[in-house]
Amino acid sequence: MIIFYSILGTRYLVLGTWYFFMIHGTVVLKFSIAEARSLKDKRRVLKSIKDRLRNKFNVSVAEIDAQEIYQSAVLAVAMVGSDKRYVEGALSKVVNFVRLAKGASLLDYETEIF
Repeated sequence: MIIFYSILGTRYLVLGTWYFFMIHGTVVLKFSIAEARSLKDKRRVLKSIKDRLRNKFNVSVAEIDAQEIYQSAVLAVAMVGSDKRYVEGALSKVVNFVRLAKGASLLDYETEIF
C-alpha cells in the first residue's frame, strides 16, 4: 500500500494500479452537562448522544478528554468519504444535531477536513 499527496495536498491511496481518493473529517465537540451529579449521570447522557450519532450518521464517536470531570465532556466524531463536500455537509449536520441534544449543551466545536 502506498500513500502519496498531490500538489494541492490531496491524499491518494494506491493499490495495484487503482487510485482511491480519500477524505477524512473530524469534529471535536465540547459539552457542558449541567444536570450531571455523578460520572454515572454523565455517562448516561453521553451514551445516548454517541448511540444516536452512530445510528443516524454512520460515524465513529469517542470521548477524548475530561473523562473524570462529571459536568463537562469532549467528544470526537470522525468520518471518511470520497467527496469533500459530502463529508463537510455530514459533519455540519452532526453539529446541528448535537446542538439539540437533551441533557448536554454544546459549548464549542472544531472541524477539520483532511
